[in-house]
Amino acid sequence: MTASTPGARAPRVVIVAGEASGDQLGAALMAALRQQLPEVQFAGIPGPLMKAAGCESWQGAEELAVMGLFEIIPHLPRLLRIRRLLLQRVRADPPAVYIGVDYKEFNLSVTRALKAAGVRTVQYVSPQVWAWREWRVHRMGTACDLLLCLLPFEPPFYAKFGVRAQFVGHPLADQIPLEVDRTAARAQLGLAPRVPVVALLPGSRRGEVSRLGADFIAAARHFSVLEPQAQFMAPMATPAVQALFERAGAREAGIRLVAGQSRTVLQAADVALVASGTATLEALLCRCPMVVAYRLGTLTAWLLRTLRLVRLPYFSLPNLLAGEALVPEFFQQAVQGPALAMALHRQLSDAAQRERLAQRFRAIHVTLRRDGAAQAAAAVLALLAESR
Repeated sequence: MTASTPGARAPRVVIVAGEASGDQLGAALMAALRQQLPEVQFAGIPGPLMKAAGCESWQGAEELAVMGLFEIIPHLPRLLRIRRLLLQRVRADPPAVYIGVDYKEFNLSVTRALKAAGVRTVQYVSPQVWAWREWRVHRMGTACDLLLCLLPFEPPFYAKFGVRAQFVGHPLADQIPLEVDRTAARAQLGLAPRVPVVALLPGSRRGEVSRLGADFIAAARHFSVLEPQAQFMAPMATPAVQALFERAGAREAGIRLVAGQSRTVLQAADVALVASGTATLEALLCRCPMVVAYRLGTLTAWLLRTLRLVRLPYFSLPNLLAGEALVPEFFQQAVQGPALAMALHRQLSDAAQRERLAQRFRAIHVTLRRDGAAQAAAAVLALLAESR
């Protein structure tokens, strides 16, 4: 995929993301591809950052933001309609490559159909088949030509099954500096230098906030008893998420809500309560001690436990990357306000643990800092060069 000849059509990439973390990755990848190939064009299902980066929108990514095995059922008609229209459009005018960014449940079904139709396909962000549903790894080779991995332990796992996978590093590790200026972050947010600050990140999707929001707010109330001077800040991923958190009583609990700015809030905070997901990695890269919570729908959690589908001792990214329990994790019924508040207070009060976390977080940061977007773009371009 080199510069186009005069009069030739500019190469086109169809790219699809389904949530805020995928939107960040997609926008960074678009910028890196455009840097190497200025005439490239993008279209598909973008989030707001990808739209701002110049992706033609066929449908908003927020229409895909659903999680859980059973929770997805009410949304299936809409998702299937979007998938059908997407496949029709791509087959009618095939792009140079289709890139699914995260959101594996949707994207892998699309890449499988498009690969069978002769379209080059890339999945950016591995599904967690190494954690559960390992049987799915046998299908990965039929679903995509190339799997771009954000975590260093993923390609060796896929190599055992003959799946082409490449570790490209994590773009967030490149975007966030190795040295955090907490004083500057607090000044930017108008926070006092020495007041304890707690960041609350209940999730970027409505389902997450509906399951975790009330307990996060309860945790703030209980923490206030332990630390009366504490200030609470909650960066909200979308207006819909903010509305849910407000209805759960966030403002009445004295929680300051801000639109976006998760990175600045985490850099300013002394400790964070975070929904499991990419936000936990962002907290790690911002050197913010954290407590991680995760709650699935009742039926999904029951199925995972009954069939023993989960194979790993941890579910949060900091612990998975470290190979040990660096940060406290709370799952399902254990997600309760008082317990979360006590865990947060221990993270805030233990100076030796905070220093140890800072050192381990920095080491992980260095490992993931690979100029990830550029590495991913180079891998995509190499794949397309092979196809010619």
